[in-house]
Amino acid sequence: MAQKPAIPKGTRDFTPIEMAKRNFIFDTIKSVFLKYGYQPIETPAMENLSTLMGKYGEEGDKLLFKILNSGDFLAKADEQLLAQKNSVKTTTQISEKGLRYDLTVPFARFVVQHQNEITFPFKRYQIQPVWRADRPQKGRYREFYQCDVDVVGSNSLINEVELIQIVDDVYKALKINVLVKINNRKILSGIAEIIGQADRIIDITVAIDKLDKIGIDKVNEELLQKGLPQGAVDKLQPIINLSGTNQQKLDTLKTVLQKSNVGLKGVEEIETVLNYLQTLNVNTNVELDLTLARGLNYYTGAIFEVKALDVQIGSITGGGRYDDLTGVFGLRDVSGVGISFGADRIYDVMNQLELYPKESIVSTRLLFVNFGEREALYSLQALQVLRQAGINAELYPDAAKMAKQMNYANKKEIAFVAITGENEMNQGKITLKNMLTGEQQLLTVEEVINIIA
Repeated sequence: MAQKPAIPKGTRDFTPIEMAKRNFIFDTIKSVFLKYGYQPIETPAMENLSTLMGKYGEEGDKLLFKILNSGDFLAKADEQLLAQKNSVKTTTQISEKGLRYDLTVPFARFVVQHQNEITFPFKRYQIQPVWRADRPQKGRYREFYQCDVDVVGSNSLINEVELIQIVDDVYKALKINVLVKINNRKILSGIAEIIGQADRIIDITVAIDKLDKIGIDKVNEELLQKGLPQGAVDKLQPIINLSGTNQQKLDTLKTVLQKSNVGLKGVEEIETVLNYLQTLNVNTNVELDLTLARGLNYYTGAIFEVKALDVQIGSITGGGRYDDLTGVFGLRDVSGVGISFGADRIYDVMNQLELYPKESIVSTRLLFVNFGEREALYSLQALQVLRQAGINAELYPDAAKMAKQMNYANKKEIAFVAITGENEMNQGKITLKNMLTGEQQLLTVEEVINIIA
């Protein structure tokens, strides 16, 4: 008995209709990126592990998909390590490459490698899949698409402001109601400093970043397990639970962080961005959230996360500023900031809310019925004119029964059917049938173009 075909957990197939929906998302996002002057690039699906390892923190490193070396990958492996079943050390001997975990680290590598060919500030967008060896669950996949925009080579906070404008434009176009949460890693560093745990900033941010998923009690438990004293954890509570308007939170932070220069710098940066946004026509609400930490180690300044308001799902967009990322590849003092739109989660949100315009999921607008060889040749000539006019149209390839061809049109939700029999060919015209109303008209090709277009 043949084995039943299947795909790996955490991955998905997409049907033509599903792909039409996804392409609507990609095209919408891409059109906004282009409006703001971003240019497209692509990077390979796999990178050297030396490029990827150590950039995402210990937990991120565990989620990297490693690729076995080609050929006899065990030939050069240390037999003693193999016998000890030391998977961590053995992996470095049998695997030199891995699938990319995100688009930001490969982008940093790209910038360093091509620094003499690009113009700074360099604004790029990238829409490609990434892979994470995560536990699959609702809204979390092992293979998913990211739609990234980043600008490197500029410290200006105007870049942060424009990224929020991009978020506003994208979700306005997709008709998704969202909330932008914003914080600053400098503020978090300042908080760590004033509770006497400046050297534990990574442990603190990794734990706080899980607040939405596991709750405050579990976060506190994790902080204690990582060695933070009870007194420091207690001092953290009123800061994590800070409430009020953005300005009230900022005013409180100015007092709380008055002895931390780095913390006050973070407050100043957030205040500058929020002041810019107040003068612009940004409809999306932007909220300062001190529990937003973004677990990735490379963030150094502003950090963002976007939540869908009408669907229970994780963040659908996230990002932030990174001052040191290109430095690990040898190019220092090149600051960058960017955000990533999670196309798969956006797709799930739009499916649940049924937000797709009807025309975005129908590929063919007009089907020509095939009555035979002569009629097919006549139809092909008309099709050539229609396609040049930008109308998606097709000819049924076989001279099958009319009912079968009409059923094909119905299943594909094709709006119009063209009938070209003996009478139509003699007059040089087409009978156009509206599949929704049933109305039929005898028309020239130019008239058909005007109606459908």
